[in-house]
Amino acid sequence: MPTSSKLPLPSLRQWDRLMLYLSIAGIVALAWWYLIDMAAGMPEMDMQSSTSLQHWTPQTFWMMFVMWTVMMVGMMLPSAVRTILIYARIAQQSDNATVPATFCFIGGYLIVWTGFSLAATVAQWWLNQHALLSPMMVSTSDLFGANLLISAGIYQLTPFKETCLKHCQSPINFISRNFKKGYSGAAKMGFHHGLFCLGCCWILMGLLFIAGVMNLLWILAITLYVMCEKLLPANKYTAHISGILMIITGIYFIAFHS
Repeated sequence: MPTSSKLPLPSLRQWDRLMLYLSIAGIVALAWWYLIDMAAGMPEMDMQSSTSLQHWTPQTFWMMFVMWTVMMVGMMLPSAVRTILIYARIAQQSDNATVPATFCFIGGYLIVWTGFSLAATVAQWWLNQHALLSPMMVSTSDLFGANLLISAGIYQLTPFKETCLKHCQSPINFISRNFKKGYSGAAKMGFHHGLFCLGCCWILMGLLFIAGVMNLLWILAITLYVMCEKLLPANKYTAHISGILMIITGIYFIAFHS
């Protein structure tokens, strides 16, 4: 039976905790290794053909989809660690084997971000067709970047963002009250949590188009910000302050750079 959210959670068995930490760290490390390797090859790709990413082939679309999928794993999985461990601690009281069930939970979570990666790839293709991205995947329009910043800032202030963020900051009630046994149940819970996470962060991922989809420092900055939003003590002010700053920055670029 799942633990009531009003009672302290049981400690996770040492071996299970070690397996989960090492597995998550390994997955994230591999994702970042892929991104670093791909970013290192971008200048060479640009030298070979300045239009290589303007006229997409099916192979180009697949390459970009894989890039986005791996990027979302590297960016979003670290911010979900607390939720994953909470699930594991509750799962060990059920009939499931804790580690396999938790991997199913992670799988359900990543399915959501794989779907987002497909949407992001389509968006990148559209932006390329309208000459709003350079071959290095950087915005070519200050107006586009400014409007994206303003849109993201406004979204940060919405009640929907606040609801999704509260869920991500304090998922214990959701997990304990909606716990489902079995590996399919674990995957469904991970998928459900992933939808809240998507609602919280999707537009922040869109900001990658401003400074470059493969700008590693920009990717790291957004990753760290998402982790701060989710893992620091629960409050809505981080999102509100960042939203206001995004709006001000966007207005500045429209006023002085358009």
